[in-house]
Amino acid sequence: MTLVLHSWKTNKNAFKALIAAEYSGVQVELAENFEMGISHKTPEFLKMNPIGKVPVLETPDGPVFESNAIARYVTRLKADNPLYGSSLIEYAHIEQWIDFASMEVDANIARWLYPRLGYMPYLAVAEEVAASSFKRALGALNTHLASNTYLVGHSVTLADIIMICNLYHGFSLLLLKSYTSEFPHVERYFWTMVNQPNFRKVLGEVKQADSVPPVPSQKKPAKEPAKPKEVKKEPKQEPVKPKVQEVVEEEEEAPKPKPKNPLDLLPPSKMILDEWKRLYSNTKTNFREVAIKGFWDMYDPEGYSLWFCDYKYNDENTVSFVTLNKVSGFLQRMDLARKYAFGKMLVIGSDPPFKVKGVWLFRGLEIPKFVLDEVYDMELYDWAKVDISDEAQKERVNTMIEDQEPFEGEALLDAKCFK
Repeated sequence: MTLVLHSWKTNKNAFKALIAAEYSGVQVELAENFEMGISHKTPEFLKMNPIGKVPVLETPDGPVFESNAIARYVTRLKADNPLYGSSLIEYAHIEQWIDFASMEVDANIARWLYPRLGYMPYLAVAEEVAASSFKRALGALNTHLASNTYLVGHSVTLADIIMICNLYHGFSLLLLKSYTSEFPHVERYFWTMVNQPNFRKVLGEVKQADSVPPVPSQKKPAKEPAKPKEVKKEPKQEPVKPKVQEVVEEEEEAPKPKPKNPLDLLPPSKMILDEWKRLYSNTKTNFREVAIKGFWDMYDPEGYSLWFCDYKYNDENTVSFVTLNKVSGFLQRMDLARKYAFGKMLVIGSDPPFKVKGVWLFRGLEIPKFVLDEVYDMELYDWAKVDISDEAQKERVNTMIEDQEPFEGEALLDAKCFK
């Protein structure tokens, strides 16, 4: 009996049934000419799965959808299949780990990865929650695998197949070696399993991600220019000298000049922001004596303001590279203020949770309204205006600009500059 699996070839959810079929001696074939975006929207497919999700298994007794259910069905086609264990308690443990693989591993990888691939809206806080939950799941899995070769018993079960398929996108698209090395037993388990003959036949060669998908740009797409109105051709008439008033009325209205940024309308300042940025960039030695002193010599408290920022959710910064990417995304979205701002962002701590703090110089005496309106990250931070009459606060500004370490008694993981 041949079963037909409707899916594209590289679908990690289809891999579950295909690998289970290899272990069970069941014939499962991929549907011919399946095309994502087209095939699953046809009336024939929607009869098998009304919501059009992939994969769907076509059987002589009717269709089965949902990848775990499909894998279970394929496994049950072989009587007393060892993929389902040899006792009631093993069966229960297999189901336990299948649920764990779905709810703790797959769901959190999806919430972390899919926004970076553009499939879902990107929210820094949501990513941090997903990454933190996933790290906790990997920690639990790592502890279990410290004394177990497989999830259940002493051979491959359906739990292992589903777990590896759910980890597949994590290892191949998101998790760098520097991240997974914190979980050596999970690493050993994953690479051992994907190189088993029945896994390798379906998955092919698996390679670990060497970069993390970047945070998608939050900039709003530019509006397309309005198409010129089509001028209807009038029947040819005797030329009549038009009145001046009529000509003026028929002419297109001249484009209105782009409104100036309110910051451009402020009184001139003695501080030239570009001069400070050049001084900062070009000072390689004696930074405190040259750059810091130069900053305060230039600083104009009537034309600029200084602000400290402190990330509101530092307790959730449990993954180093996620925290660093979060800061990089913030600076990327601040690009619209480059003409009016300078900033230093510090990621603080040698162990999680990491603290994110910064100091910003803005044109004007308040944080620019267009920055607050356009950069959603701003509301993720607490902002406090620097009191430059307070020497302790001025010194804190100095140490942040200088990347002085330790900062407030802690090591710096990284420092990023916006200039």
